Amino acid sequence: MTPFIAEILGTFILILLGDGVSANATLNKTYAQGGGWVLITFGWGFAVFMAVIVAGPVSGAHINPAVTIGLALAGKFSWSLVPTYILAQFIGAMLGAFTVWINFYSHYKATPGESEKLGTFCTGPAIKNYPINFINELIGTFVLVFVVLYFAEPTVSTDIIGDLKVGLGSIGALPVAFLVVAIGMSLGGTTGYAINPARDLGPRIIHALVPMPNKGNSNWGYSWIPVIGPVAGAAVAAGLYLLLI
Repeated sequence: MTPFIAEILGTFILILLGDGVSANATLNKTYAQGGGWVLITFGWGFAVFMAVIVAGPVSGAHINPAVTIGLALAGKFSWSLVPTYILAQFIGAMLGAFTVWINFYSHYKATPGESEKLGTFCTGPAIKNYPINFINELIGTFVLVFVVLYFAEPTVSTDIIGDLKVGLGSIGALPVAFLVVAIGMSLGGTTGYAINPARDLGPRIIHALVPMPNKGNSNWGYSWIPVIGPVAGAAVAAGLYLLLI
């Protein structure tokens, strides 16, 4: 397995289980309907755990363009590998969201609400205030990337392209899962804590493409915030890390 394939598979698992728990807790007539925020935050944390288990040994388990960019800005990852990693993450995210749509197809048909359907693919603000929503995503991703930078080990060896700087896998699967749960429980209620451009934009594209009754629009006016906000948060984390060391 190459790092490119590992990032596809890791991000696929992340979105399949992460968007899956959102669908499970939201859509009509699932046994988990109404499971609430605690179920969703733990579900996303476990999704990260499983994704890191799959991708960590080969790619370092970035599974997030903001993590990839943050590590590169901090000098812990080669800029030459950034485009390949980000492409893999978007492919994996879109495949994961498409699989969620297949898995819950009957429940999407049974759910009339447009916002409920959209929320199983991508994020949106609890209170629409784009400047504040941008800051929310920046802060959440800052915490994610800053902690990852402090726990990152120097390198992981692969047979494919030599030594790679590691990502979420450098913390270990369980601690990074706890980190994501902590961000969701403490900070995530404002925007749904995308903290990952691929996690939001990839599934949003799938939402726009797949057929679904009473689907509504994909809220493209908001879509830039969970992309640019996390990248800005990663840049702030990398800058502060470099300043402190």
